[in-house]
Amino acid sequence: LIYFREGKAISTKFADRLHENFYGAVIPCHKSADIPLSIKATQLSSKVDTIIIMSGDSDFVELVRHLKAEGVRVEIAAVKKTTAKILLEEASYFHEITKDDWFEYKAPGKGRKGKRSSK
Repeated sequence: LIYFREGKAISTKFADRLHENFYGAVIPCHKSADIPLSIKATQLSSKVDTIIIMSGDSDFVELVRHLKAEGVRVEIAAVKKTTAKILLEEASYFHEITKDDWFEYKAPGKGRKGKRSSK
């Protein structure tokens, strides 16, 4: 199970890499994801052997510690330079997200501007 913040996206290359190496779902969650993610991860802890959190936020340190105490392997996927050192130390494994994993989102246009033809 992989959670990532709503509005954020991952490249096809990175998604393929995740699906090649892991079985499960990739689920977007809302901007204040810490509490819902923690609840869901705790609920799943007896049913999974690994949880990957796509965040470098130190707010997840206690969750990582709890899950590891329950016997779950906790992996972090994030940009290394913005990942909290303590989270790196607590994680079972770290997947570094690099520029190769990013893509630029371009919002769809609002339609063509110009005169409408009338009939």
